[in-house]
Amino acid sequence: MFGNDAEFILSIHRSHASELQADAAQDRLARSLPRRHPRGWLSRRQHHARTTDARR
Repeated sequence: MFGNDAEFILSIHRSHASELQADAAQDRLARSLPRRHPRGWLSRRQHHARTTDARR
């Protein structure tokens, strides 16, 4: 499949580099989109219920 070890290592490097580029693109996309906040009835936030549950 590979002529020598250098070609094998280069193919691993290229596949790893493409995975890193895909991860970076996904991170950039996630940062560019607005974050969705948990909202409930009449746009009230739900995180207050979680803090009271944790105190019990």
